[in-house]
Amino acid sequence: MDDKLFSELMESVAEAGEIRRGVVEPSRERVFSAMDVKKIREATGKTQESFAAMIGASLSTLRSWEQGARQPTGPARALLAIFQSDPNQASELLHRNAHH
Repeated sequence: MDDKLFSELMESVAEAGEIRRGVVEPSRERVFSAMDVKKIREATGKTQESFAAMIGASLSTLRSWEQGARQPTGPARALLAIFQSDPNQASELLHRNAHH
């Protein structure tokens, strides 16, 4: 690692420590809005069981999302966003790819 990169990394670590201790405010913060996973699933016409299987999530995970106990993150959130924008197309694409 070159000196410039190392110096930037150390500055970031120091800043993170200051933020954690409440010395400074973060320069930016990501806030994700809650997803209505039940509404997204219902738009597909699928049961909890079939929707969970289709998106590769466990039934208990899907239920916790629908009840608001947890929120999807990462790839699951991205996949649900696709279903939110076009549930029929997303279902068709996943169904088609499952048979290849």
